[in-house]
Amino acid sequence: MGRRILSVAVIAPLLLSACATAVPQAYTEPKAGFANVSSQTAAAIGKRTAFAQTQEENEALKKQVHAMVHRKTISADTAVQVALLNNKGLQAAYANVGLSAAEAWQQSTPENPVVSIGILGIGAAELGAYRAIEGLFRTNILDARTRKQRVAIADVSFRAAQLDAVNETLALANETRQAWIDAVAAFEAVGYLRRAKSTSDAGSELAKRLGETGALNRAGQAREQAFNAELAGQLAQARLNATMAKEKLTRLMGLWGTEVDYFVPDALPTVPRSVDAVAGIEQKALRNRIDLRVAKLGLEAQAKAFGLTDQTRLVTDLELVAGFESEREREDGKTETETTSQVELEFAIPIYDTGKARMRKAELSYMQAANVLAERAVTVRSEARGAEQAYRASHRIARHYRDVLVPLRVTVEEEALLSYNGMITSTFELLTDVREKLGASLEAANAKKDFYIAQANLTAAIYGGGAGGMGGGEGAQLAAGGGPAH
Repeated sequence: MGRRILSVAVIAPLLLSACATAVPQAYTEPKAGFANVSSQTAAAIGKRTAFAQTQEENEALKKQVHAMVHRKTISADTAVQVALLNNKGLQAAYANVGLSAAEAWQQSTPENPVVSIGILGIGAAELGAYRAIEGLFRTNILDARTRKQRVAIADVSFRAAQLDAVNETLALANETRQAWIDAVAAFEAVGYLRRAKSTSDAGSELAKRLGETGALNRAGQAREQAFNAELAGQLAQARLNATMAKEKLTRLMGLWGTEVDYFVPDALPTVPRSVDAVAGIEQKALRNRIDLRVAKLGLEAQAKAFGLTDQTRLVTDLELVAGFESEREREDGKTETETTSQVELEFAIPIYDTGKARMRKAELSYMQAANVLAERAVTVRSEARGAEQAYRASHRIARHYRDVLVPLRVTVEEEALLSYNGMITSTFELLTDVREKLGASLEAANAKKDFYIAQANLTAAIYGGGAGGMGGGEGAQLAAGGGPAH
């Protein structure tokens, strides 16, 4: 009789555990969720990503990066690709996807039953070794009852982690592209200032000689020398800015050691003659923005959490305890064993906490997620419109500087040179015209930089990627400029 009761007590919790569903393979893969992250990233910006988990994988990526950058002049696309393969912060973001998969895996696994065995009356001489044995098996019924809802919530978190990783990837891509633009523009400014400094040096030397002959007073000499000194300071600052801009690019690409021995072009590509209009940019942004999809998943998670709270509103803990007690007694020189079974049901009585407060919190959390989603949609629309306006306006401004202002300054310089050769214009007037032409060239270079930044932000407004926008995409791809490299 005792053996039959014991069998029932052992089988009961095992039957409850058997109610668990199989764990989906999507949670147990070594790189769970990363294939989805990689495909979405490629669709947005056309770049390859990698999640290195072994020493061999890291070494392979290191060799690829070395082949792309070492002693080479890199384009914006190359810089972005290197950052996506080599940035360790991005690798940490990819690890978060695996952590969320492991959490969903754990939620899919039933809670282990608890077994306790006790021996009473150890050392009882008249009974041999002990007097009684007790055994209990404890399993959480509510865990099995709510597992489906908890797995659904964990699955939403898993999908959200994948979107967060995509967002991190696109944000890094956009930041790297903009860092490349800043670095190239900074070296372009150095080139213009270097030429302006050369002209100023000639003017300063001429002023000095004229002062020695008495043909130029001290005020005139000081004016030329002061301008030359100011220009020297500006050139030094421009060189520092270029060095720091390149260092930021190096940091985003995750380079160190001998890998920092790379170059960037000396000038940004020429501004295109025209730009295509972006049709339906608001709809494109609403359809593709990663942060908006994350907000939608947040609303879905709150809805599932609300259902789970509703199921556990009154009963927050429900456990089944089954076991047996086997007791031995000696009488008339004979030992008799009596086994009794035990079944208990443990739960909290909702006298004080009836679950209304938790339900109210769940309702407000859902309302909060819904409003966050609505607000995010409004912001996405506004950012998309603003990005398109900035893109088209910056193109017009850059074209104005390139096609109108700089040619006018070139004409003034050429005419001044003809007048100087005809001994109509003084040397200092000629130098002033040359400096003004170089100043216009600097302004045109800054306008060109603003255009390419706006071009990168346009794709960011469509796909997302954080407060600074993200991903360059095809519209923001830049060709490397010719000439000397840095």
